[in-house]
Amino acid sequence: MAQYRIPAVYMRGGTSKGMFFRADSLPVDPAQRDRILLRVIGSPDPYEKHTDGMGGATSSTSKVVLVGPSSRPGCDVDYLFGAVSIEKPVVDWSGNCGNLTSAVGPFAISQGLVNAPHDGIATVRIWQANINAKIIAHVPMKNGQVEEEGDFELDGVTFPAAEIRIEFLDPGGSEGGEDVAGGMFPTGNVVDAVAVSGHGTYRLTLINAGNPAIFINAEDLGLRGNEMQRDINDDAALIAKCEAIRAHAAVRMGLAQSPQEVTGLRPHTPKLAFVSLPRAYTASSGKRVEPAMVDINARILSMGKLHHAMTGTGAVAIAVAAAIPGTVVNALAGNRRAEQIRFGHPSGVMAVGAEAEQRDGTWVVSKAIMSRSARRLMEGDVLVPSSTDHD
Repeated sequence: MAQYRIPAVYMRGGTSKGMFFRADSLPVDPAQRDRILLRVIGSPDPYEKHTDGMGGATSSTSKVVLVGPSSRPGCDVDYLFGAVSIEKPVVDWSGNCGNLTSAVGPFAISQGLVNAPHDGIATVRIWQANINAKIIAHVPMKNGQVEEEGDFELDGVTFPAAEIRIEFLDPGGSEGGEDVAGGMFPTGNVVDAVAVSGHGTYRLTLINAGNPAIFINAEDLGLRGNEMQRDINDDAALIAKCEAIRAHAAVRMGLAQSPQEVTGLRPHTPKLAFVSLPRAYTASSGKRVEPAMVDINARILSMGKLHHAMTGTGAVAIAVAAAIPGTVVNALAGNRRAEQIRFGHPSGVMAVGAEAEQRDGTWVVSKAIMSRSARRLMEGDVLVPSSTDHD
C-alpha cells in the first residue's frame, strides 16, 4: 500500500530536536494520533536505533510537538509536547520540553499562526497544554522572517545561532493544572525523606517547576556530581536505583498510584536530577569546567539515561529550587538569594534565573527566565505507511 503524507517541520530547539506538526494535521483521536507519531519516530524499536523513523534514539531527539491556535485569552498558540519512548509503544504527554519550547514561537510564526513584526522582536504567548502553564517567547525577526543565524552560543549545541529569550510564568504552578496539584511543593515540604524499596531512604526535594522534578544530593547516590554520560549510562545497577527513586518519589508527589505505573507509563516525568558542590571536569566538547565558573554541578536523567546537557525544564526547576530556602539545591548553593544560578552540566555551563518572593509566608516564583536558540532543519512532509492507522 502507498504511504501518506503529513506536513511537518524538523526543528532543533535548544539542545533537543524533534518533529513539529500543526495540531490540525493529525487525528483528533488520541490513540490513532499516537500510533501515527510512534511510526513517524520509529518506535518501539528493540534495536534502539530508530533506523526506520525520524527519531534519533535518544531522549533529546525522540520528540514530537503539536502547535495550533489558542482559544485561551491572552495566548496566541497552544503547544503540546510528546516524549516518545524508544523501546516501548508509549508517547508520554505528562510534561513539557523546555528546550523545544524555544522552537514553538518560530514554528508558529512560520506557519502564520502568529502576527510578527517585520523587524525587531516578536512576542509569542504560548499555552503549554501538558502542564497548563503560560510561556512567553521573544523571537528575533529580520526582513519579515524569523532570524535564525546569530552569535548566541549554547553549550551542548555545535553552532551559534540567534538568541531566543523564554519566560516561564508561574513555574511553581500556583495557578496549576492537573499535574501541579499541591502547588510548587506537592507534599508541603522543601525536603522529604522518601523510602525506596530495596535501596533505602533518601532526602529529596520534590518540586513542580516547569515540570515535576526531583533533586537529590549526588553524594547520596555515591557520586561526585561531575560524572559524564558513560559513567552513568554504563552502570545498570545505578540506573535501576535512580529509576526506583524516581518512581517512588513520583508516587509521593501524587503523580501515580504505584512505582510500577510510573516506570511503565510515565517515563518522561518527573525527572531525577543529582546536584553537588562545584567540581572540575572536562565537558563533552573538550571544554574545561572549573569550580569557579559555576555555583553547583547538576546532572539530570531523561527517559532512563543521563542527559547529554540539561533539559530546559530541568534548568527551570534548578533556578526555582535554588531560589527557595531549604531545598537540596539551595543548601548546596549556600542558601543564596541571587536571581541567577550558574551550573555545570555534561556539555558545559548554563545560567538560568528565577524571580521569587514570599507572599503570606509562602514562597512564590513569578517567572523563570532562560535563553535558547532554535533552527529549522527540514520542511516538508513526513511519510507514514497506510497500515499505521489500523495497527
